[in-house]
Amino acid sequence: MKVAQIGTGGWGKNHARVLSELKVLSAVCDVDKERSKEFGKKYSVNHYESLDSLLESEEFDVAFVCTPTSTHSSIASQLIQAHKHVFVEKPMTYLSEEGEDLLELAKKNKVILSCGYIERFNPAVSVVKDFVKSKKYGELVMLEFHRENRMPLHIKDVGIIYDTSVHDIDTAIWLFEDTPEVVFARSGKINHEHEDFATIMLGFKDNKIAIISSNWITPTKIRTFNAVCTDGIISSDFISQDITVHTEEGAKKHEHEKQEPLLVEIKNFLGAIEGKNELYVKPRHAVNVTKIAEAALLSSQKGVPIYLDLK
Repeated sequence: MKVAQIGTGGWGKNHARVLSELKVLSAVCDVDKERSKEFGKKYSVNHYESLDSLLESEEFDVAFVCTPTSTHSSIASQLIQAHKHVFVEKPMTYLSEEGEDLLELAKKNKVILSCGYIERFNPAVSVVKDFVKSKKYGELVMLEFHRENRMPLHIKDVGIIYDTSVHDIDTAIWLFEDTPEVVFARSGKINHEHEDFATIMLGFKDNKIAIISSNWITPTKIRTFNAVCTDGIISSDFISQDITVHTEEGAKKHEHEKQEPLLVEIKNFLGAIEGKNELYVKPRHAVNVTKIAEAALLSSQKGVPIYLDLK
């Protein structure tokens, strides 16, 4: 299998590293001439400055797209029409309509399309997912997410909801195994062109709730969530991957294997292409996350709850 990495900036450089470690990276492409050359030399692969030149000159099967959100739709469309399997960093597209178009295009061209909702592959989430499925600590009732950090300088085309909150929207859908019926949100901006703090409430059936609080204001980096169940609370840290379970008997740290989520995510995508495993993040999941992000922005603007009917 030959893989091309498109975009070697913020998160793309990490994809390039993992793909090289897996010995599947065959080319890199970046509009920044120096960066393209740097990564081509670093991993001893061909390098390009445009998608057109990559497609004209390089034989490859799979593309990973890690470019600004506003470019995802056009780049992924061109790749899919060239019959390449495509992995797009989150969010898959800026507009959900563009995501629907990509989904149909991938079906038509019989290629696999996925999106980078990496937390599904984080042991901090996957272990909790097992607890929830087995009902080890009872029924999952509520999820509480907190993500705080200084504003990332490289994110310019979207606000915190599209860049950060989408991770927790997807994790909530993954853990509840359902899509929300209603979204209510409040957001604002202090230092960024777009919103840089937001709180989102997702209402699921049977009065189950996810509360997502994100900001680019505070100086400390926090990425945690609580899964509130009928017989205990599971507290999880996305960064350290530590999990603590709180029950009537007290608090107990859960011991489990820690892994690099990006490596697990990329292996899942490549394995799905080869027919070795199921694709965890299907394009429909990614489109739904974008629809929920759109609803959160609209709710914040209008000051009202937005009701959804997702597939």
